[in-house]
Amino acid sequence: MRTRHPFRTAAAAVCVVLGLGLIGGAATGSWLISDSSADPAAHSTYTVGRAAWHSVPVDALFPRTLRGDGAGPGGSDRVWTRLAVAPDSGCTTALDPLLLKTLRPVGCARLLRATYADATSSSVTTVGLLFTEGDTDAMRALSTRFTDQHLDGRSDLMPRAYPVKNSPAAGFGDRQRASWTVHVLAEVPVVVFAVSGFADGRTVTAPQPAAKAMAPNATTAAAQAGLGHEAKGLADRVERGLRRTVTDLTQKPE
Repeated sequence: MRTRHPFRTAAAAVCVVLGLGLIGGAATGSWLISDSSADPAAHSTYTVGRAAWHSVPVDALFPRTLRGDGAGPGGSDRVWTRLAVAPDSGCTTALDPLLLKTLRPVGCARLLRATYADATSSSVTTVGLLFTEGDTDAMRALSTRFTDQHLDGRSDLMPRAYPVKNSPAAGFGDRQRASWTVHVLAEVPVVVFAVSGFADGRTVTAPQPAAKAMAPNATTAAAQAGLGHEAKGLADRVERGLRRTVTDLTQKPE
């Protein structure tokens, strides 16, 4: 019977230990990533969505002209023309302090905004895309909070307008905000919002969220002027465009 050399025996033992360690490490790694963020599709969508602010042309995010077939009061059609795009920025000066605090759980990676005028230049609307730092769970939690607590209807959480010099939106500031909408997306790390007002720069003392301003029995100035439809219509179309773009980029072959 051959005698096993002590050195070979020790080497074999080391190999066994290393092998077990690698197996155990792989198992532990699988366990650590076995959450919602490990889903390849979700990860890709969030990665692509978060980078869209600098990887997607501005004309794709905020087209120069947007059509809103059936988006106006009574199903009337709307056409909006982009007046200007704000320089990309952070959120500190672009959002009211309370809205900034409310969105803090998901963070602010970058904020893009553009202001549009309707075909008659009687109303102006700023639409924004806030690209967050939040993961899937954080975005879902914020979306649920907005829905359950009706935060999208609170005037102290109204987005700020982006005025544009030498345009119908030259006087579009905080006191001119008349109607608004805020939508927290869960499929991509983005918050979409829009705020509308009168192009003549008049002060609005009782702004109304778009959902209420669009109600058939609404009688406020914002409702009668269709400003709820302006905010909701523009926000919806910019959101749809973003979703299509992210989906196309996510499904694009490597």
